[in-house]
Amino acid sequence: MQKLLADITPLQESPDFRRLWLGLGLSSIGTQLTVVAVSLEVYSLSQSILAVGVLGIFALVPLVIAGLYGGSVVDAHDRRTVALLSAGVLWLVTICIALQAWLGVHEVLVLYLLVAVQSAAAGINQPARSAIIPRLVRRELLPAANALSMIVFGLGTTVGPLAAGVLVASVGYSWTYTVDVLTFTASLWALFKLPSLPPEGAVRRAGFRSVLEGLKFLGSRPNVRMTFLVDLCAMIFAMPRALLPAVGAVWLGGGAATAGLLLAAIAAGSLLAALFSGPLGHIRRQGLAVVWSITIWGASITGMGTVILLGGHYAGQGTSPWIIGAVFALVVSGVADSVSGVFRSTILQSATPDNMRGRLQGVFIVVVAGGPRLGDLFAGGTGQRLGEAMAAIVGGILCILAVWLMVRLQPRFLHYDALHPEP
Repeated sequence: MQKLLADITPLQESPDFRRLWLGLGLSSIGTQLTVVAVSLEVYSLSQSILAVGVLGIFALVPLVIAGLYGGSVVDAHDRRTVALLSAGVLWLVTICIALQAWLGVHEVLVLYLLVAVQSAAAGINQPARSAIIPRLVRRELLPAANALSMIVFGLGTTVGPLAAGVLVASVGYSWTYTVDVLTFTASLWALFKLPSLPPEGAVRRAGFRSVLEGLKFLGSRPNVRMTFLVDLCAMIFAMPRALLPAVGAVWLGGGAATAGLLLAAIAAGSLLAALFSGPLGHIRRQGLAVVWSITIWGASITGMGTVILLGGHYAGQGTSPWIIGAVFALVVSGVADSVSGVFRSTILQSATPDNMRGRLQGVFIVVVAGGPRLGDLFAGGTGQRLGEAMAAIVGGILCILAVWLMVRLQPRFLHYDALHPEP
C-alpha cells in the first residue's frame, strides 16, 4: 500500500517545496470559493446566464495575454520576486472583491473588471510558480512533486465549489470572499520564505521578442511541443463539460444535481489518481504514458456517451440507473487526465532549460485555459447536431484518432526517456 500511495519524498526533502505546497493547498480552496461565489453573485445581480458567460470572457482573455507575456517576465527576473509580486496583486484584488460585497456595491461591471485584473495577475503568477518547482526538488522527484500538486488542485476543485455554495447560502458573499483573503495569506507566506531564484543561463529582456523566442524554441523541440498538441486533442474533441447540463436534464434525469455529480466524478478521478500516484515515479517512458492516458480519456468519454445512449431519455422519471455507468466512466477519465497532467508537466519542466521555463509555462497556461473553452464550443456544436450522447461518442473517438495521428507524425515522443530527457 505504501508503494501505491503518493510519494511524499519531495515534501520531506525540500522545506521550501513543502511550504509552497501547503500554501497552494489552502489558497486553491479559497480561489475556488471566489470563482464560484463571483459567478453566483453575477447571476444574482443580473438574473442572466449570458452575464455569467461574459464573466468567463473577462477571465479568459487577460489570462491568455498575460500568460504569454508573463512567461517572458518570469524568465527575465528573479522567480521568487515575480511570484511574490503577482501573488500580492492577486491578494489585493481578492480584498477588493470582498470589499465590494461588504460595501454593497452591487455592480456587475465592477466584478468583471476585478476578475479581469485577477486573471491577468494569475497569468504571471502561475508560470512563475511552475518554473520554481524544478529548482526546489531533484529532477527524478518531479513526477512525485507534480502528483502532489495535483492532490491540492483536486481538493480545491472539489471542496472549494461545495464550500462556496454552503457559505454563500449561510453567511453571504462578504464572508465567503473574506475566507479567500485569509487562505491566500498562506500562499504569500510560502513565497516570501523562498530563497532568491534568478533564472539560470542567458537572460533575455522581457517583451514581445522574448515571447517570440519562446515560441520559436517550442517549434524546434518536438517532444515538448507534443505535450501541448496531445492535450489539445483531448480538450478540444473530448471535453464533455458543455454536454452535462443537457445530459442531466434530458438523458439521465436529476437536472443540475446530476450535472454536478458528473463533474465531481472527473475531479474525484483526478484526486484518486494523485493519491495513489506512487508508481508514477518509476515510469521512464513518460511520452508513452501520456499517449495512453489520453487514449483512455477518449475511450472513457466514448464509454460515457455509450452508456447514456443505451439508457435513453429519462427526463421527468427521476434519475436513471444508468448514471452509475456514466459516473464510473468519468471517474476513469479523471484518473487518465491526472496521469497525463503529471507527465506532461514533468516533461515540460525536465526537457526545457531553466531560462526558457517561464515562457513555456506561459504557453502551458494558455493551452490549459483555452483548450477546454474550444472543447465547450466543439461539444456544443456537435451536441446540437448529433445529440449529447453521440457527441460524446464521436468526440472520444476523434480524440483517440487525433492523438495517434500526432504520434504517427512524431514517433520519437513514444520513446521519451525520463532519465535522458530530450526536448
